[in-house]
Amino acid sequence: MVASAQGAGCDTLRGDSVMMKAGSETRMDMDDAMLESDKLANRRDPDERREFSWRTVFFGFMRSRRHASRRDDDSGVIFMDWHHPWLFFLAVGIMLLSCADAFLTLTLMQHGMIEANPVMAAMLGQSAATFAVSKVVMTGTSILILVFLAKARFMNRFRTGLFLTFFFSVYCCLVCYEIVHLLAVL
Repeated sequence: MVASAQGAGCDTLRGDSVMMKAGSETRMDMDDAMLESDKLANRRDPDERREFSWRTVFFGFMRSRRHASRRDDDSGVIFMDWHHPWLFFLAVGIMLLSCADAFLTLTLMQHGMIEANPVMAAMLGQSAATFAVSKVVMTGTSILILVFLAKARFMNRFRTGLFLTFFFSVYCCLVCYEIVHLLAVL
């Protein structure tokens, strides 16, 4: 097989030797590139962005990149890097209201009230610390799951994030109820 490079100032070359030469140059170029890549990887700055810091958490929250699905085929993707600040407000609000509920429940129980929730009543039978820890753990775990699935649809009708709004409203009513009863007892 004969190949000709006209106009390039080359003589007729045999095709096999051209392929061999081009293949070895490509292999050498790839080896050089890999060595260069290793050199770059070993001289990374110690303040590399992959290192964990609170600055990373803050900027990841404020300027994350994935706000919506990237492709039309990703319409079923429900997990995003960024969640609306409203969900953050609801999650923190529910946790604070849950802690207030635990405190008010313990205070009201000292004044003769009873716990209506049978699961929490069983925890109160153990100790006040067990009650408080189990309440915070169960509430926190539930919030994490609901925030993680905030864009999912429950029964193809309601976005799961709406449940956070509902639970926040219920906790507000419950804490108001407990405050009113606490003021009546005192």
